Amino acid sequence: MARTVLVVTALEDVTADWVVAALNERGVPVVRVDPADIGPRLAFAFRIGPGEPAWSGPLRTESREVDLREIGAVYHRRPTPYRDRFARLPRQERDYATGEARHGLGGVLRSLRSARYVNHPAAVARAEFKPGQLQKFVELGLRVPATLVTNDAAAARQFARTHPSVVCKTFRGLPPGEDGRAGAIWTQRVRSEDFDDSLAVTAHLFQAEVPKDGDVRVTVVGRRVFAQRITGPRGAVDWRCGDWNDLVHAPVAVPAVVEDALHGYLAAAGLVFGCFDFALTGDGSSPDDWWAIECNPNGQWGWLPDAPAITEAFADILSTEGTSSSS
Repeated sequence: MARTVLVVTALEDVTADWVVAALNERGVPVVRVDPADIGPRLAFAFRIGPGEPAWSGPLRTESREVDLREIGAVYHRRPTPYRDRFARLPRQERDYATGEARHGLGGVLRSLRSARYVNHPAAVARAEFKPGQLQKFVELGLRVPATLVTNDAAAARQFARTHPSVVCKTFRGLPPGEDGRAGAIWTQRVRSEDFDDSLAVTAHLFQAEVPKDGDVRVTVVGRRVFAQRITGPRGAVDWRCGDWNDLVHAPVAVPAVVEDALHGYLAAAGLVFGCFDFALTGDGSSPDDWWAIECNPNGQWGWLPDAPAITEAFADILSTEGTSSSS
């Protein structure tokens, strides 16, 4: 009998829904859990000690129960933050309960030695730093735009004067506001005269703009690679800022040396899956046409035309016995 796949994510997650459906079609047992449900809807009793070298014991939701020893893979998607579970408590109690839940329940769920993680949350946390991504891309032979990370206005002005066109982008994006609604800050062109001493407040990411003919999203799941060229009708600097229905998608072949670099990146980062963004110059037939921008270690892919094939790739890797990923 196939070992159970534990899906760790929020209730509303269409991407996870697809993967769960694919696993169900294969007869693979699935338990879906949002750790922020800790309480009456989520209970557990984990054990370790003499004669028990690995964590065991039940994890119970309102509809499922699984012993940790039965879990063969963990699909760690986008669980609700623990702090949301305790948002109504006074600050000290909220912070205490959040920390205890994260280090207790979360600590055990991060420590299942026999499970394959896609991806391990600790590996995701390490891989989310863009400066580290860019440095690793260079080490692996990928081209990256000239980049400046700074809070110094004079350095920013000098960088802008050195390159024909410069863009500014965020490291992490705009967090939700007090009303809980998220926003976005798109990549945008900047000029040397735009900079003043307010840059000193925090870090900024500036890059020389690549004169691109299009963008490419490369989704890698295990050894499988899915690449879509993305073209916006108005040639926007950031294709995400417009109407996604206006985007034109087309499959594109990834040069072998670029593909090897992507697998090398994931292996070095301890990841099984990643969504890579590239700026493309030319037709993409030469590796020199490919400019590495970033890797989202927990990226979205459900909107892509090859989402059904990507879904099956996830189901393949989650239902296949294998060694656990590093953490």
